[in-house]
Amino acid sequence: MYITFLTLHSILRWLLLLSLIGTIITSLHGYLRKRAYSKSDQLIRIFTNAISHTQLLVGFILYFGLSPLIQLFLKNGTGPTQVLFFAIYHLLMMFVAVVIMTVGGALAKKKTKDMHKFKTTLLYYSVALLLILLAIPWFRPLLRTF
Repeated sequence: MYITFLTLHSILRWLLLLSLIGTIITSLHGYLRKRAYSKSDQLIRIFTNAISHTQLLVGFILYFGLSPLIQLFLKNGTGPTQVLFFAIYHLLMMFVAVVIMTVGGALAKKKTKDMHKFKTTLLYYSVALLLILLAIPWFRPLLRTF
């Protein structure tokens, strides 16, 4: 079961990165071109948030139930650098990134002017992308398989 969730978490990582980059690009394009905020802009933002929440949920399942690294940390309160990375840094940064995306999406939805919607989405999602890129375990395989 651990490998299944780890593989799902790995696949969702790439889907989230692609959708997040897509959201940022469309927001930047809309902002620079001063175009109207369309239904497709809204849908890509919602889709990206949905993926981020799904990814966070799978991560929580791994963290609180399945990961042997986290179980080691919870048992001993410490561990090698890799254990501390996942037990503290990865969890905190990813959680904060998803919160930032969620808040940014909610704020963008409430804006009345199209330029403000694009600017808000661009700002919040770019910060979230930076945090995610900093917290990805690049020292692990880029794609986990069964």
